[in-house]
Amino acid sequence: MHKLTKAEIMREVKDYIYITLGLISYSLGWAVFLLPYQITTGGTTGIGAIIYYATGFPIQWSYFIINAVLMTFAIRILGPKFSIKTTYAIFMLTFLLWLFQLVVNNYIKAPDMTPDGKPLLLGIGQDFMACIIGAAMCGVGLGITFNYNGSTGGTDIIAAVVNKYRDVSLGRMIMICDVFIIGSCYFIFHDWRRVIFGFVTLFIIGVVLDWIINSARQSVQFFIFSKKYDEIADRIIKDADRGVTVLDGTGWYSKNNVKVLVVLAKNRQSLEIFRLVKRIDPNAFISQSSVIGVYGEGFDKLKVK
Repeated sequence: MHKLTKAEIMREVKDYIYITLGLISYSLGWAVFLLPYQITTGGTTGIGAIIYYATGFPIQWSYFIINAVLMTFAIRILGPKFSIKTTYAIFMLTFLLWLFQLVVNNYIKAPDMTPDGKPLLLGIGQDFMACIIGAAMCGVGLGITFNYNGSTGGTDIIAAVVNKYRDVSLGRMIMICDVFIIGSCYFIFHDWRRVIFGFVTLFIIGVVLDWIINSARQSVQFFIFSKKYDEIADRIIKDADRGVTVLDGTGWYSKNNVKVLVVLAKNRQSLEIFRLVKRIDPNAFISQSSVIGVYGEGFDKLKVK
């Protein structure tokens, strides 16, 4: 049995902390902005919202029951590590949805109230603004959760299964799965305006989700020209924990042979690499460019047929 190292334990702890932060953003978006304005979207949370609007049955319990069934079938496909984090997220989100609804309904003073006594934080007639803010918070929450190997369950599980084998945009996959759920809210309200709000919410969540995920995976490519290339290469490997490739080149103006370092790194490591190079050789020539995707060890996994 593999014994976890201290670094692996800290990485797992970090994952759970960020998953929790993502779930807080997601549940706040629902409890504060979407539910009071009777706006729905996709996923099992959307199904739970529709059930809530139709019957008054608490959204968190519908969400929990549906996901318990889905998780039973998903464990073998997604693997125990993903399933453990997803199970944690399902329990945590169930609790947070209950908690934030309790706080909103009992402790927040709002300028207006719904007929059944729910506070409207933005006031009456601000459905579209609530739709935008709530969807953005949900998208941020989902993006953070996915980036740290978690899921909120439901159609997120389906999207994660597809993404495991194919390079399919998570936001787009969830959007496809959720169209039918949103359309069904017409049978509750008999109001196409609510359906449109649902699709707007779904679109914003998808865009924000993809933006959060892609920004976290942004990578950069460096070409470094320096007479102290060997020292720079050693420091990049040791300090930045990134591989370095040394190419032979010829300066066409001087006709001198030069060594060119090629480095692929995460965008957040750019400043660290610039400082490292400047400290060793202030006269080094550096070219930095963004790359669309980097696949392989230390970066994203290559998923093709």
